[in-house]
Amino acid sequence: MEQPPTGGGAGARVLVVDDDPTVAEIVTGYLDRAGYVVDRAGDGPDALARAAAHRPDLVVLDLMLPGMDGLEVCRRMRGQGPVPVIMLTARGDEDDRILGLEVGADDYVTKPFSPRELVLRVGSVLRRARPAGDASGPAAGSGVLRAAGLTVDPEARRAVKNGAELALTVREFDLLAFFLAHPGRAFAREELMREVWGWDFGDLSTVTVHVRRLRGKVEDDPARPRLIRTVWGVGYRFDPATTEEG
Repeated sequence: MEQPPTGGGAGARVLVVDDDPTVAEIVTGYLDRAGYVVDRAGDGPDALARAAAHRPDLVVLDLMLPGMDGLEVCRRMRGQGPVPVIMLTARGDEDDRILGLEVGADDYVTKPFSPRELVLRVGSVLRRARPAGDASGPAAGSGVLRAAGLTVDPEARRAVKNGAELALTVREFDLLAFFLAHPGRAFAREELMREVWGWDFGDLSTVTVHVRRLRGKVEDDPARPRLIRTVWGVGYRFDPATTEEG
């Protein structure tokens, strides 16, 4: 049996939401041994109540829940404030995984999954969600970034467009910070996954969906993006010069 990663949780609170008691017990056990404070919920209403009573630092959320599904739970939790979410989805349900990313999930893991991998994903998302003082992340230590009316402060985890603060998920913020730190350079989706997500493998549609979501928040016209350009046959390029010229 594989051994769970130990330590590193530093007391962060994780809410595990799954109606399968076996899955919930295994995930809880691994997270507990890794140093996390773990709370459990078996359905959507219970999850929302527990999140309201004790705001978690991260939520591991099953997509297929009885009654209120994981997508609706994610939407309602986002309505209460920003919180990183890792969704658990059935293998092969690509449309559902994309929907999960669309409503704001920061990551997903397909069932059946390795509990050890899930713990590592939890640690990765939490490290990138930490505010000032965190030395990790794609733009850590780079100082405040500014371009095309956008201001991104990686230490404060704060992004502003034309004076208005942007509501970004953990991965959206990391992606925007990375783009601002590398203007004019085209990156393949594989490169973005490695540099922003910290993965050497994974479903590249994760990058595609996050770029689409980010465009919806930073572009004046997301249907005709001028900041985050698609470079056909390559990937994406952040190009602030075009907006400044126009």
